[in-house]
Amino acid sequence: MGAKSAAGSTGRIVIIGGVAAGMSAASRAKRFDPGAEVVVFERGDYISYGACGLPYVIGGEVEDFDDLIARTPERMRGQGIGIRTGHEVTGVDAKAGTVTVLDRAAGRTTTEPFDRLLIATGVRAVRPDWAHTTLSGVHVLRDIPDGQAIEASLQGKDGKAPKRACIVGGGYIGLEMAEALHARGLNVVLLEKGPEVAGRMLDTQLQRRVRAELEAKGVDVRCGTAVEGLTGEGHVTGVQTSKGLVRADLVIVAVGVKPNTELVKAAGARLGKTGAVAVNIRQETSVPGIYAAGDNSESLHRVTRRKVHIPLGLTANRMGRVAGVNMAGGDATFPGIVGTAIFKVFELGAARTGLTQAEADALGLKAVSVDVDSTDHAGYYGDSRPIHVRLTAEVGSGRLLGVQLVSPRHISVKRVDVVAALLHRRSTVQHLFDTDLAYAPPFSGVWDVLLVAADKLNRKIKTA
Repeated sequence: MGAKSAAGSTGRIVIIGGVAAGMSAASRAKRFDPGAEVVVFERGDYISYGACGLPYVIGGEVEDFDDLIARTPERMRGQGIGIRTGHEVTGVDAKAGTVTVLDRAAGRTTTEPFDRLLIATGVRAVRPDWAHTTLSGVHVLRDIPDGQAIEASLQGKDGKAPKRACIVGGGYIGLEMAEALHARGLNVVLLEKGPEVAGRMLDTQLQRRVRAELEAKGVDVRCGTAVEGLTGEGHVTGVQTSKGLVRADLVIVAVGVKPNTELVKAAGARLGKTGAVAVNIRQETSVPGIYAAGDNSESLHRVTRRKVHIPLGLTANRMGRVAGVNMAGGDATFPGIVGTAIFKVFELGAARTGLTQAEADALGLKAVSVDVDSTDHAGYYGDSRPIHVRLTAEVGSGRLLGVQLVSPRHISVKRVDVVAALLHRRSTVQHLFDTDLAYAPPFSGVWDVLLVAADKLNRKIKTA
C-alpha cells in the first residue's frame, strides 16, 4: 500500500454496499485518511457478515445467523464511518457527483454528493422464469434474510414442517445446502441440468467422487435433469422436470449468480466481456472518480492472463482494501487471482486452483494431467485417510496450471494453498517438486502427495 498523499483529506467518499468489499474499503479508507468523510449506504439491515456461513447455520454447525456478523453498524460508526442501513441507492449522476438514495423505512428520497464513489453491489441469485413464483417454500440463498426465510420454512406453519426438499443446481450452494437440509432430517433430491454435480469446479473424474459422497449419505442426485416448472396452490408441492415430477415442500434455487451492474451502467462505466464491471488494477472503472470492487467486478486470472468473474469472499475483501486506499489518496493495486476454491460435502473435502484439464483444453493450451492416490499422512500412523490429487501443467514450458484434490478427511485438501502460492509466481512443476514441505508422520508421508504428483507429472511432460 502506498503512503498517504500530502494533499490532506480526500473529501467525501461514498460507498454503495456494506458487506465484504464495501466495508473493507470503508475501513481502509478511514484508516488511510482519518480526515475523509466516509459514508456507506446499505439497502439491507446487515453489514459485514460472512455469507459463506449461511448453509452452516441452516445445517446446525453454526448456532445463529448473528454469529456470522463481523462488525455491527454501531461499531463502525464508533470508528467515524457513516453507516446508513435500509438506504438503497437508486441512481448515480457521475457528472454532478451525486447519488440518489431511498430511505426505505421513511419512503423519502435524497440526493447525496461524493468526491469519490465505490460501487460494491455484489451479485444476486439467478431466478429462472419458472422460479418467479408466488408459491411459498421456494427460496434462494444469498444473504441473511434469505437464510432466515429458509429457517422459517423449515419451522413450518401450524407445526407442519417440510419433509421433502428439492435443490436445483449442483454448484457450491446446492451442494452445501444438500448437506444442511439432510442434517435437518429432510429427504433431499438434488437436480442438476448438466451431466455431473460440481460441473464448473472439477474435472469429470472428481465430480463423480462428489456425487458418490452425496449418494452414499442418502441424497437423491439426478443429473441431466432440466426443471420446467413448479406445482402447488399457495405452497409448493413439487418440481416438474424433463424426467417427471419431483415431490417437494421446500425448494432451493441454486443455479448461479449474476453481478449487480445497474448502477455501474447508470454511471456510464464499462462492463467487461464477462458481464461484470471492468476495472483496472486500482479498482477504477472507466469513469474517473468511480471505483468498483467485490463480486460485481472482474479480476485478472494470473494463469491465463484473461479477465474472469469468479465471485469469492477473499477476492471481494482484497478488492475492497485496494479501492479504499486509492479513494483515500494512496496507491494500491490488486494483483489478480488464480481461481482457488474449496468446499465440503458431508465428509468429503474438495479443492481446486488454477485450471482444470477441461479448462486448459477449452483455452487451447497444450496441457497434461496426472492422477495420484495416496494417504493424507503416513499410512502406518493412526487413521490415515485416502487423498486424490490431479495435477495439471503445460507441455513444453513445464509451467504449473492447476491442481484438484479430494479426500474423505476434508481438511486434508487445504494443501491446495501450496499450489495456489506457486501459481501466483508462474512456477513450474519442477519448482513444486523442489519445494521444502513439512514432514512428520501425523501430517504427511515423507514424500507428500503433492511431491509425488509433481514427480509423476515431470516425467509425463518429458514424454508428451
